[in-house]
Amino acid sequence: MTRTTYLVDDDAAVRNAMRGLLDLQPDQTLLDFGSGEAFLDVAGEVDPGVLLLDLNMPRLGGMEVLQALRAFPGKFAVLVLTGMGTVPRALDAMRDGVFDFLEKPCPVEQLLDTVDAAHADLALKREAIAGADKAKAQIDTLSGRERDVLMGLLDGLANKNIAFALDISARTVEIYRANLMHKLQVRSLPAVMRIAFAAGMAPGGQTPRTEDLSGIMTGRDRLAPI
Repeated sequence: MTRTTYLVDDDAAVRNAMRGLLDLQPDQTLLDFGSGEAFLDVAGEVDPGVLLLDLNMPRLGGMEVLQALRAFPGKFAVLVLTGMGTVPRALDAMRDGVFDFLEKPCPVEQLLDTVDAAHADLALKREAIAGADKAKAQIDTLSGRERDVLMGLLDGLANKNIAFALDISARTVEIYRANLMHKLQVRSLPAVMRIAFAAGMAPGGQTPRTEDLSGIMTGRDRLAPI
């Protein structure tokens, strides 16, 4: 699978050197831009990839480009490359979602290793985003009452407790539970939990933590006994 790396630097010599280096890497395409404006003009149209971004450029600097990239969440893994890096600016860049901060001149092996790591990280994040989108679409197929039952399951309630909370019979809860599992195309409660967590649902309406998700993935039917 071809990986795309973007270079934004106003120094033509740097762009030529990077092109000569990265073009030699297997399954890698490099597209370079002489200004932040030129890159942002096409950022919405190009493929996802790793962005090597110079921090110090005339007119639109790297920090401004980073702020503009908030319009494309999860699309780029950004590596800030600068010859005038300072700790405060590095921290500011990291807060804006930068994967790593490299100072010119950067050793070749370090640069290549960091680009590879950024591509791997981006692939994982995009896979997670795709999974979340799919999970949300699955949850959207549920009726309002099926969602109510699902929230009860997420809160660890037994069928009889969900029935009491919703003022319906336990048998009706069983029917809604079977229906929602059919719509989600799963056969077990842990599988239901995985989809709900991936869609952003969690007990009490809170955002799930990584440790909560890993626990559900191992199977915790005891959270909602029948």
